[in-house]
Amino acid sequence: MAIERVGVVGAGQMGNGIAHVFALAGYDVLLTDISADALKAAVALIDKNLERQVSKELISADEKSAAISRIATTQTLADLGQSDLIIEAATEREEIKTAIFSELQPHLKPETILTSNTSSISITRLASNTDRPEKFMGFHFMNPVPVMQLVELIRGIATDEETFKACFEVVERLGKTSATAEDFPAFIVNRILMPMINEAIYTLYEGVGSVQSIDTSLKLGANHPMGPLELADFIGLDTCLAIMNVLHDGLADTKYRPCPLLTKYVEAGWLGRKTKRGFYDYRGETPVPTR
Repeated sequence: MAIERVGVVGAGQMGNGIAHVFALAGYDVLLTDISADALKAAVALIDKNLERQVSKELISADEKSAAISRIATTQTLADLGQSDLIIEAATEREEIKTAIFSELQPHLKPETILTSNTSSISITRLASNTDRPEKFMGFHFMNPVPVMQLVELIRGIATDEETFKACFEVVERLGKTSATAEDFPAFIVNRILMPMINEAIYTLYEGVGSVQSIDTSLKLGANHPMGPLELADFIGLDTCLAIMNVLHDGLADTKYRPCPLLTKYVEAGWLGRKTKRGFYDYRGETPVPTR
């Protein structure tokens, strides 16, 4: 099937980036969120990020105008029913995602493909709660979406070949690269990345090194562009904890046990950049380590 109309559920950090790249690639995008303020902020951020691409001569001013004109917003989830492809990019909580797909279901065209941008939750389980498990996939973008080149494509146990090929072709049209992952907890990227971040937090927790020394060591010693604690703050400590819990619960291996210090930061509401405090304090001009 030809995919031209794309619905994006959730106007947060991931949703606005997904809307951005689809609109730029020529798709008509309908972005939905329960919050009118979130939708307004998302469109403003997309405009700002497109303007940055214009200033870097990555796209033309005409391409920016065309992309913005292809994005519409709605607070009514049912309005996405006529989309050819829907990408759910809501909070990383299974009950929220399941509720969204249940609410969407009565309004969908028979051929609509459903996907989730989940970073760790079982695609098979999400799909099983819909009327179209064969037309359901994991469509996992990396953050920030306009910059990162990878998209993980995850088939559930029932996903058919036609659905996989359609999503594969979409990734190519976006100008990104796909990696196919099996439907096991956290897939590929987060299966490897999150235990590394969790181990960095254990290293801090056990007093092996400070925030600064841990991040400097990985940046200069392993040539990582960002230290693991800085990266955790960027991702969101609540998201890191949620993924570690999925790994721990899904694989029943103690090596995936979330560090108690990560849990403590989340309990304090210190979730990283989005709350201005995490392993660094972002309230001043320069981030300052909090430990």
